[in-house]
Amino acid sequence: MATKLVQQPIPASHVIPPKPRATKIIKTLRLFSATHPRTKSTIFGECISSFRPIYSTKVAEQSPGMVEDETLAQTKTEIYQAIQGLNRGIFGIPSAKKSEIEGLVKLLESQNPTPDPTLKLEKVGGCWKLVYSTITILGSKRTKLGLRDFISLGDFFQIIDVTKGKAVNVVKFSAKGLNLFNGKLTIEASFKISSKARVDISYDQSSITPDQLMNVFRKNYDLLLGVFNPQGWLEITYVDDKMRIGRDDKGNIFILERSGENEP
Repeated sequence: MATKLVQQPIPASHVIPPKPRATKIIKTLRLFSATHPRTKSTIFGECISSFRPIYSTKVAEQSPGMVEDETLAQTKTEIYQAIQGLNRGIFGIPSAKKSEIEGLVKLLESQNPTPDPTLKLEKVGGCWKLVYSTITILGSKRTKLGLRDFISLGDFFQIIDVTKGKAVNVVKFSAKGLNLFNGKLTIEASFKISSKARVDISYDQSSITPDQLMNVFRKNYDLLLGVFNPQGWLEITYVDDKMRIGRDDKGNIFILERSGENEP
């Protein structure tokens, strides 16, 4: 009886893979590049990225700085969306919305790129525009100040001179009457560094211009000054090239963006 020979399988380690033809790979790459462009998502939408070979198995990793910058940008975008249409919160907002904004503020503060801002005052100096605060003018206080039909609030600015240790707050107003006129409340203050993130603020003087606006507020000037007087301490909890967040000794939160104006 004839013996049947059984061929043993060749171990995988002994198998020599065939060499791919270079021309075939090049054609495959060109075909894929022309018909299947890669896309990647950003916070602004989708964009076309440069082609990467299909045989590449290693994915390029983002640097920690890049991921951090994207996270900061996303958080700031969410803050701007949350405060949109709130008139800086000066006339009150629903408690749920207030909690939402504070949650986003805490998230941004946890990513503060400048944890010791008073040691880097060049980041703090200049002109800033207030976009949100928890200071409110409600009820009889708003009525006494005429901030309903007769007087309208304009922009809030803060100009910080780090070389002199001075801060000037400017609140703009528009008054409706026989003749529409604009004016502003200017409050000058001095500040001294008390820690790596905190400054002590002292009130210096204030004024209202023009005289017509001063006549409107004269009776309730102390009330107006009480709302906007910055005296006390302020902790700078977040600052970068475009945004600054602060918390004061009265529990208020302030969000400001850098302004292109040197003097409002």
